[in-house]
Amino acid sequence: MSASYSPKTALITGGARGIGWGIAEALLAENYQVIVTGLTDEEVASVPSRERLRAHRLDVTDDHAVTALIESIEQIHCLVNCAGIILRGGAEYDITSFKTVIDVNLTGTMRMCLAAYDKLRASGAGVIVNTASMLSFFGGPLTPAYAASKGGIVQLTKSLAVAWAPDNIRVNAIAPGWIATELTKGARDDHDRNASIMARTPMKRWGSPDDIGGVVSHLCSDAARYMTGAIIPIDGGYAAN
Repeated sequence: MSASYSPKTALITGGARGIGWGIAEALLAENYQVIVTGLTDEEVASVPSRERLRAHRLDVTDDHAVTALIESIEQIHCLVNCAGIILRGGAEYDITSFKTVIDVNLTGTMRMCLAAYDKLRASGAGVIVNTASMLSFFGGPLTPAYAASKGGIVQLTKSLAVAWAPDNIRVNAIAPGWIATELTKGARDDHDRNASIMARTPMKRWGSPDDIGGVVSHLCSDAARYMTGAIIPIDGGYAAN
């Protein structure tokens, strides 16, 4: 590596754990400077100490905090929006809870995209990867806000891809399936639920965060330079079955 080499910088919201952390590890392996965010001090403190890695606390619903973080970063080549919440057990039928989920998952994604736009454009080949879901395509009877927010991510991704292509900013989204994280532990530990999921998944296993990380690493690379507006399922074939 030459002395003049300057690694690209990737910002990953929600990157302190789960799928976001899997993406962070993949991009670190590709020699990116990686900045991950977590919602709480505990999440940030849990991030391992690694070369080329920084962690910050961030609430993606806070305009001032988002602006301050973006301004503190010299350059941004890739923005990966992974911050998100889901409220289970029908809680999203409460309108206040519904609005909270939309603000984090959908509006928070747009807030990050707008804040990072100038630096992504200045990079000459900016990349945004948003996080959709299986529930971008299926109904979520107990999670209407989550499903609505993830459906919105699909259309937001396509809209920004068209709008920002002239600025050399590519915008794509991933749609993860059943991934083994802390958030899905209940389903994995439930014998009947786990069996139902595996019965529909052609690859007959749960995904792992590094399964997601490899795809995002590709989307951020020059190998994907002609890809924009794509929504990519990463679900072991679940949506195809």
